[in-house]
Amino acid sequence: MKKITQIACLATLSMGLTLEAQAFSQETHRRIAIDAVNYMKANPTTTNYSKLLAGATKAGMTIDQFAAALGQGAYDVDDFADTYLCGATTGSCQLAPVWGLGAGIVKYTSYWHFMNRTQGADVHGNDFGGYNYAKLTVWGDIDNMAATWLYGDYLDDGSGGLTGWFWSDSSKYNAYGITEKNYRLGGYSKNTMYQDFETSPFQPIDNLGQYWFQKFLTTPTVQTLGFVMHTTDLLQPHHVWTTSALNHAGWETWVNDNYYGLALNNNSKVTAALNNLTPVSPTATDIRPLLTQAAGISYSQGGIVLSSTDTNDRTNVANIVIPHAIATVVRVLNRAAERL
Repeated sequence: MKKITQIACLATLSMGLTLEAQAFSQETHRRIAIDAVNYMKANPTTTNYSKLLAGATKAGMTIDQFAAALGQGAYDVDDFADTYLCGATTGSCQLAPVWGLGAGIVKYTSYWHFMNRTQGADVHGNDFGGYNYAKLTVWGDIDNMAATWLYGDYLDDGSGGLTGWFWSDSSKYNAYGITEKNYRLGGYSKNTMYQDFETSPFQPIDNLGQYWFQKFLTTPTVQTLGFVMHTTDLLQPHHVWTTSALNHAGWETWVNDNYYGLALNNNSKVTAALNNLTPVSPTATDIRPLLTQAAGISYSQGGIVLSSTDTNDRTNVANIVIPHAIATVVRVLNRAAERL
């Protein structure tokens, strides 16, 4: 009866929210990745474009086909079917809440897409942790609704691990032993950290980016490189202040709708942003310092969009975070071109 009541409340809430919350999470990610390649194409003398082009040609692609594939990889990360949460009582494991579409929580995989800059190191040993409801310092209706709905629910850790009441468990994917392990990167974890959603310390998004960058270095493909580029979520202020609410969906939709009208991908804006980001060494194997630096820019200069929907406020922030997102991808591509 409790969850039936929650469904009704959450459905009502979702109807009041836009269904376009994926616009930034996917379409804008695609645009950012493509625009980074276009920037390099327009600025071959100040970027590693010649090697990027050579790599694309070696793979049998034109540079525009390479950019499109890169953008698709950045887009696809939100569609990963890699994170199941299981009911505290039933043990039934699902990819997403039934009410999530309207609220922007389309899949639970989105909980790996945050870096909480309002807190310091986490229990895993990361310099900044990821989404953890118990550690949020800003939050809103969607965060609270999710924590209420998912109270006591646990991360699917395969058969024989965590269970619901009376050992009930319908494990569908060992998200703890696969997804969490991939993003752990040598840090400390145990499955009991994820036995209650409301206190689960999800790994931060820079670890996601680093995992896929390591995969790219081992076996270079444009798809895995595209997966890395989803880390431009770090330039979305809600992802570093860490909340699923507080104008989160509305801001992302607004950015997508005004991306070209405000010329957020203007080359001069990207050039200025590059001056604020430290180049990645041609032999670097860890891109997390760059990602953390980019996150700091979003955190320090973009927080107003959590409380304001004023067009001027949004325009000012968008003109900071989108060029820096494109510049971040350029920095990564300059390094990646050495491996293509």
